[in-house]
Amino acid sequence: MLSEHKLAAQAPFPAPAPLPAPALGEPYLLTPGPLTTSYAVKQAMLRDWGSWDGDFRAMTSEMRQRLLAMLGDTNNEFDCVPMQGSGSFAVEAMLGSFVPRDGKALVLVNGAYGQRIVQTLGYLGRDHVAIDKGDYMPPRGDEVAAALDADPAITHVILVHCETSSGILNPVAEISETVYAKGRKFLVDSMSAFGAIPLEVGDVRYEAMVSSANKCIEGVPGFGFIIARKSELEAAKGRSHSLSLDVHAQWAHMNKTGQWRYTPPTHVVAAFLEALRQHEAEGGVAGRGARYTRNRDVMVAGMRELGFETLLKDRWLSPIIVTFFCPAHPDFAFDRFYELMKEKGFIIYPGKLTVVDSFRVGCIGRMDEHVMRKVVEAAGQSLRQMGVDTAAPPAAAIAERAKLAA
Repeated sequence: MLSEHKLAAQAPFPAPAPLPAPALGEPYLLTPGPLTTSYAVKQAMLRDWGSWDGDFRAMTSEMRQRLLAMLGDTNNEFDCVPMQGSGSFAVEAMLGSFVPRDGKALVLVNGAYGQRIVQTLGYLGRDHVAIDKGDYMPPRGDEVAAALDADPAITHVILVHCETSSGILNPVAEISETVYAKGRKFLVDSMSAFGAIPLEVGDVRYEAMVSSANKCIEGVPGFGFIIARKSELEAAKGRSHSLSLDVHAQWAHMNKTGQWRYTPPTHVVAAFLEALRQHEAEGGVAGRGARYTRNRDVMVAGMRELGFETLLKDRWLSPIIVTFFCPAHPDFAFDRFYELMKEKGFIIYPGKLTVVDSFRVGCIGRMDEHVMRKVVEAAGQSLRQMGVDTAAPPAAAIAERAKLAA
């Protein structure tokens, strides 16, 4: 379990062989997606496909089956529905199709993507309430249980599996147990976790989850996918607020014709199918998750040696992306640090917190621990170029974290 995991500085691993570098001297994308992809994934996009052609229909079918195979759905209760657009399109499709118009959602918020779910439900006209934990802490089962006891009108609970604005990995199994013990339904935004963090239906109960092509499976942007119980898909008929984001209509049409209702991102599907094959060859969810975990551990240990401090305690650090406090040193400026890192071949991510200055370093994509050691080396060089002799954060930032986490 993550809470028992020791970081690389405390428990070194044997070093595997390096992965190939990105094609054409591209920089590494140390972000939560889009991310660095393999040359084979890029190469898969060099052919044009007819969206109605039998070969492309077969590709769509294989893609759906490969995604379902990750669930451990031995009773054949789930189906997979690809949906054009970014991950937020797929999240909105899930919310609009599975939260009834007379339902009420409890959203568990600890970052920007939980807040986006709240905003989306407002646009959809769905009644909702939220438990907002701020940037530092996960929701826990006891407080969810109390909220459900206090409001019998709540029909659904919604959680972001990995909240990438902070990098926190939320306790999805704990929340699921609470939700179903109280007779409600659970929806999961696993956008940045599915494919690397287990979400098998025999271990975690939910009605539907959503993810996208350009995350842990290491495809490119262009579509998301909703995996849902067939019973929920049937019940969603006529419920959606949107023609193009109607999950039931997309599902029914695909099952009848093998085709997407509207123009599919054919090149993206071809790339994703290649990414799925590479995912399987790496050992599936377990193999992909192990590489990302090692990426995180090597990178965090090295950054801490430079004086950087993580926003989160080790227990809640995900292997997807890590948030660091910006250094307190007066000569540190994130924009300059970003450009220096980019010059060295690494594109990092700005922070998305409201309380303190921060930045993020992603652990996912076609990269390994050898790359992460180079990331740490580049960070040290960049600090020296800026005249920053320590990356220690402001005392106020540490005090704020301690206060909010108490």
